[in-house]
Amino acid sequence: MSVSFENRIAHYTERVATKLDEVLPPASQEPERLHDAMRYAVFNGGKRVRPLLVYAAGECLGLQEGLLDAPAAAIELVHAFSLVHDDLPAMDNDDLRRGKPTLHRKYDEATAILAADALQPLAFSVLADATGVSPATRIKLVKLLADACGSIGMTGGQSLDLAAEGQLLGAAQIEHMYELKTGALIHAAVVSASALSADLSPERSSALDAFGRTIGIAFQIQDDILDVEGTTEIIGKPSGSDQRLDKATYPGRVGIANARQRCDELLNGALEHLDDFGADAEPLSWLARFIVERGN
Repeated sequence: MSVSFENRIAHYTERVATKLDEVLPPASQEPERLHDAMRYAVFNGGKRVRPLLVYAAGECLGLQEGLLDAPAAAIELVHAFSLVHDDLPAMDNDDLRRGKPTLHRKYDEATAILAADALQPLAFSVLADATGVSPATRIKLVKLLADACGSIGMTGGQSLDLAAEGQLLGAAQIEHMYELKTGALIHAAVVSASALSADLSPERSSALDAFGRTIGIAFQIQDDILDVEGTTEIIGKPSGSDQRLDKATYPGRVGIANARQRCDELLNGALEHLDDFGADAEPLSWLARFIVERGN
């Protein structure tokens, strides 16, 4: 492609915002406070990296963008649900998210829990109602997202993260935790396009699978680096929160320089998985570089 994916980001973020606005209940609908909190959780900023990965993978495979709206919105709803839970006093007890009060600070803890609990099933409802795809494809998408956010995915990774506080984990153990905690949903964003592609070869399907898993780990390592070096303006919350909670992190285990080196290795590995796609891989390769280089 002659035009960089960067020039289409505004189009796709507006597109997924329109879909999210469509599927979320209006704040005026009873129970008003709950619906207002759900919308606050979803529309409080953010780069929409996961929906962008859905659209970028769809471009890579030549899919119509209308087919991508449902998985893009569903994955963002699950991401929003996870952030609300992560910020709760029982988890990370954060006061800021994306530079704004976290949901339990803006409303109250009970409302935050209920809002998150409502966002997760809404995501599956969006996939069940996806238009332009077969019932079998809808089932594939539901299964993909369920695995990504369950005990063998994001929720399991968060459990490992909490259990690792104050523990000395090896680099491989930390990467495994990251693969579940952050990588599972990023992987689902990438391979959701594979589920929508009727004639994708096994080789290309495996390449996208490997790309999604690799770049998901790189995303979390870069997040950890930013927690050490970033400012509130960049990361949306006070830096150093991982250290205060005595979390097991990659920079904490191997140092910032080695963490950066590992990020670069993962980026290069992710890009190699896209070789077979040629110029069609530009959207995903651009996003991969953005993920590793953001904040720099």
